[in-house]
Amino acid sequence: VVQLMESGGGSVQAGGSLNLSCTASGILAEKMCMGWFRQTPETGREEVASIYTNTQAIHYADSVKGRFTISEDNAKNLMYLQMNDLKPEDTATYYCAARFAIAPRYCRAPDGPQEDYKFWGQGTQVTVSS
Repeated sequence: VVQLMESGGGSVQAGGSLNLSCTASGILAEKMCMGWFRQTPETGREEVASIYTNTQAIHYADSVKGRFTISEDNAKNLMYLQMNDLKPEDTATYYCAARFAIAPRYCRAPDGPQEDYKFWGQGTQVTVSS
């Protein structure tokens, strides 16, 4: 069992920054997929970024590339999403998710669809105003 908890959401004006944190607990693998997803009533849920822990395998959605940075601190079982130059379209509920996988290709589409992520946090709200 993997338990996840997000924090760090809030309200910010366009151009501002937020840093989201995800704390993982339970039985964890040295190498596993950890990802950030976001969801809105209008667009549904989409992948934001993913990382294969303890490796350099990182992937970003085109919409956030160059603005967001995913990172990890495995000694503390923490994952972060640093969000810079926030835009109104970034407004969403952000979720931390995890899955066990044997290779980094399973952290993202096409080999790792979001449905294969088995463990999810409760979500943290990010609101960006114009």
